[in-house]
Amino acid sequence: MARLPRSEPPLPDLQPLATPGAAGLPANAHALLRIGAGLLFLQHGLQKVFGLLGGTQVPLSSMLGAAGIIELVGGTLLVLGLWTRPVAFVLAGEMLAAFVIAHLPRGGWPIQNGGELPLLYVLVFLFLAAAGAGPASVDAARRPGPYSREWVAP
Repeated sequence: MARLPRSEPPLPDLQPLATPGAAGLPANAHALLRIGAGLLFLQHGLQKVFGLLGGTQVPLSSMLGAAGIIELVGGTLLVLGLWTRPVAFVLAGEMLAAFVIAHLPRGGWPIQNGGELPLLYVLVFLFLAAAGAGPASVDAARRPGPYSREWVAP
């Protein structure tokens, strides 16, 4: 027996649910992640380079000294949102090297060798290297794009 075509009412034109202020939430979270990670990373550099915040100053010519300079300069550039993609890529490489050199010899699993923080930094920095600086950054003010000039007063 043949089926007769059914007449179905057209679907309504559905719009995404949005509440006032919710549209900027992902962009604000992106900026918060970049600035927060930059400030936290900057503190590691301050410890190594200047001995601040309970750290011990290390010779700048040592491997830890080089790491401190990278952390100090890289963290500052992330906070500003300047050259975010290449800086974040370099910082991800530094943290991956830190995990392999300092943590991996202590055991295979990050929970055992204390390597959770370097690996978390790697993931955050790879996100920033892929996604860019986001809003409230020097990069956004310098380039046309989805975040350009959003935060700059006219």
